[in-house]
Amino acid sequence: MTRSLLLIGLAGLLSTSALAAPIRSLPQPLPIEQTIPAPQDVAYPGTITLKVDATDVTRGIWKVRQTIPVSGAGRMTLLFPKWLPGNHSPTGQVEKVAGLTISANGKPLTWKRDEIDVYGFTVDVPAGTRSLDVRFQFLSATAGNQGRIVATTDMLSLQPNSVALYPAGYFTRRIPFATSVTWPAGWTAYGVLKPTGRSGDTITYETVDFETLVDSPFIAGRWAQSWDLGSNVSLDVVADAPRFLAATPAQIDAHKRLVDQALKLFGARHFDRYHLLLSLSDVMGGIGLEHHRSSENGVSPPYFIDWNKGPGDRNLLPHEFTHSWNGKYRRGADLFTPNYSVPMRNSLLWVYEGQTQFWGYVLGARSGITSKQDTLDSLAAIAASLDNRPARSWRSLDDTTNDPVISRRAPKGWITEQRSEDYYNEGLLIWMEADAIIRRETKGARGLDDFAKAFFGVNDGDWGVNTYDFNTVVSTLNGVVPYDWAGFLNQRLTEKADHAPLNGFTMSGYKLVYTDTPTTAFGEARRGVRVNNLSYSGGLVIGKDGRVDQVVWDSAAYAAGLTVGDSLVAVNDKPYSDDQLRAEITAAKGGKVPIRLLVKTDDRLRMVDFPWNGGLRYPRFEKTGADGPLDRLLKPRP
Repeated sequence: MTRSLLLIGLAGLLSTSALAAPIRSLPQPLPIEQTIPAPQDVAYPGTITLKVDATDVTRGIWKVRQTIPVSGAGRMTLLFPKWLPGNHSPTGQVEKVAGLTISANGKPLTWKRDEIDVYGFTVDVPAGTRSLDVRFQFLSATAGNQGRIVATTDMLSLQPNSVALYPAGYFTRRIPFATSVTWPAGWTAYGVLKPTGRSGDTITYETVDFETLVDSPFIAGRWAQSWDLGSNVSLDVVADAPRFLAATPAQIDAHKRLVDQALKLFGARHFDRYHLLLSLSDVMGGIGLEHHRSSENGVSPPYFIDWNKGPGDRNLLPHEFTHSWNGKYRRGADLFTPNYSVPMRNSLLWVYEGQTQFWGYVLGARSGITSKQDTLDSLAAIAASLDNRPARSWRSLDDTTNDPVISRRAPKGWITEQRSEDYYNEGLLIWMEADAIIRRETKGARGLDDFAKAFFGVNDGDWGVNTYDFNTVVSTLNGVVPYDWAGFLNQRLTEKADHAPLNGFTMSGYKLVYTDTPTTAFGEARRGVRVNNLSYSGGLVIGKDGRVDQVVWDSAAYAAGLTVGDSLVAVNDKPYSDDQLRAEITAAKGGKVPIRLLVKTDDRLRMVDFPWNGGLRYPRFEKTGADGPLDRLLKPRP
């Protein structure tokens, strides 16, 4: 064979090989088999006994023992609560469950975690078994990166969803639980469940269904005090030290007015008794979580003693108290679930949280827990934050109702370009505008108070759950005053606009402006952490030790290449301090020369030109005339 024929033959062979199909295995997926029984609205056969030892507060270890009656032999799945009310997301901390053992008639059983839902534990119940003995520990967070700290040497927060398993196949409202808790010696414990007995430091509580138990948290502490606010409502407080419990009569009177103003607003109540559970601590993690007959509230210790320094976190109690009506009694139909395994859907959080945000600020002002001016200043800060959020151009408000599931409240690096649970504050803006529209259409005769009474103030004394959908909201608004409410709400929920909907304020006699002096509400520290908020003065927020905590998308800081985590070392060749940066921003106002920053990124230093010459800008409201609808909205009801 000649050389040319050999080359032609090899080329043909290579061509044939290239055209041959490659070897690639292509399996088919195994089917997903749901083995956990769906919840049924039938009574569970027996009462589950739950005993919790909460004495190890040094390490935050809760020891749990349950006795679970069974009706016969066979496969049984026990569930740890996954989708938590108030969190709107699958945030049950099953990873903190340890030492789980399940036994019957004194003999250990082999349990297996469900392959699809890791919150489920399945056992085969032997014949002749009357009950299961279940034991485990809940290992609560001992550092901030593990979750919320719930135990200190002076106080604890005990959430029943963290210390109980419940049987699959039943609505949680049909599963009875008899609970007892052993508290640290000498501590005082608060919660809405009624004690029925006591032996030493162990308190036995009334038997309730599991839905009610999960909805009935406890706080306990070495330093504690309770105040009667009237109408079967109490303010129960634990603190890091006795001095933080020094509430004045005037401060307690403001909390009494909160109860009075809320009852006047809604015209009915959906609880037999209510406990505002408040922890004042720099050690235990902060919280704001609604329950039907109580709320968990955790703020920094000087809640009472720094009362005159600004509003602080005092909006929290009015917000969470409002949730007894909005969110716990009236609840979006797609958010109600029969147990804590069925996923929640959050499409109506702009009502659940947005209108609660609205009434929280209104009731704070009406009660005097916050002053009218501090309330206006807080609302101005909210308005400015949303008005300077470029993400509004690509992401509509309704999509943010998915954020509890998407991010589970983990910090976001570029919040102004991502959005994050804006249904709270932009929901507030929608309801502020709805109030202004009602007042305009009725010539001041009616307002959103009338909607609240018609929507939330029904069935006095009912503390069940009354669900609603979008059409229910629209029809109730039309009952207050006829208007294209469906069109209005759909526009606000789905629009992609350059600026926030501030019509509610402009129609009510106020406009958003910026001055070079921060309001008390804007500049105040939260939970003891103060920041240098220059969101509208070049687009960055600076935390401790010059660390950049936030950069506004498309701002001067963004153009300079700054990012979250950078540290500012120097400003115009002078060592960095918050005061120095503010002084240089003031000096650069109206000029053309950028401010020079020395920035530390990881282990590198770099010089950055910060092109901001607009001076210091802080938001506030400016009144545009005589007292208008917003002024009347914030006045207490006689």
